[in-house]
Amino acid sequence: MTVTEDAAPRTGTAAGAAPKAVATVPVRARRGPRVRRWRRLVSPVVLVLAWELVSRAGLVSPDKLPAPSDVLAVGWRLARDGALGAHLAQSLTRAVIGLAVGGGVGLLAGAVAGLLRLGDDLIDPPVQMARMLPHLGLLPLLLIWLGIGESLKISLVALGAFFPIYLNTYAGIRDIDERLVEAARTCGLSAAARLRHVVLPGALPALFIGLRLAFAAGWLSLVVSEQVNAQVGIGFMMMEAREFSQTDVVVLGLVVYALLGLASDLLLRVAERRALAWRRGLRAT
Repeated sequence: MTVTEDAAPRTGTAAGAAPKAVATVPVRARRGPRVRRWRRLVSPVVLVLAWELVSRAGLVSPDKLPAPSDVLAVGWRLARDGALGAHLAQSLTRAVIGLAVGGGVGLLAGAVAGLLRLGDDLIDPPVQMARMLPHLGLLPLLLIWLGIGESLKISLVALGAFFPIYLNTYAGIRDIDERLVEAARTCGLSAAARLRHVVLPGALPALFIGLRLAFAAGWLSLVVSEQVNAQVGIGFMMMEAREFSQTDVVVLGLVVYALLGLASDLLLRVAERRALAWRRGLRAT
């Protein structure tokens, strides 16, 4: 009885201490990402403030690089006139169509080449040869084939998105541990179930990397394509401003492209965090 009575307080103390340790973990986990989001804004804000101060101090000519406040003012004027909205809508339409076409074809080709040996033999060699060519270097040939219309601009964006999606889909599937597939087959899972529960989760991390690279290449391709005889779009707005030496409008176009790229990357980060919630990796401290 003495042993039992002495053990009870120790057991109660251990049980009582456990909730305190567990209760502190969610609080720290909730505060960490919130603090990091604010902290990630520090360096961009500092750069913009330094840019403003340098411009206002006269160290840089406004004809070469206008102050951020001037760029913001011309952006507000163009937005109020409706011109900026029209250019932005056309650029987004080209980007969405091009990324959807290039990404869809790249995903399909990468999946076929990664899953089937025949697909690997037929698809991968020509893709590997073609990816050595800079897709923007194909612009003169695409001008001959497609002309100067919308098909040229969408095709350039699609080419920029195709290769990152294909390569990362192919690599993601091929890097899956064969023992996991064999274990799923041993457990009686069908081919469709193995694709859903083993292949798709295993390839998702590489696929998200491909998506981020594809978005970056797509925006770069859009910048180039919209400067080739376009009638509307952010690139056309920049080329028109260059003719009249409107540096603030040119910088505004670059800022819009940068913000579009940043917004797309943030959306992909959110989607990746939710889709790969099961994945635990090394986090920066």
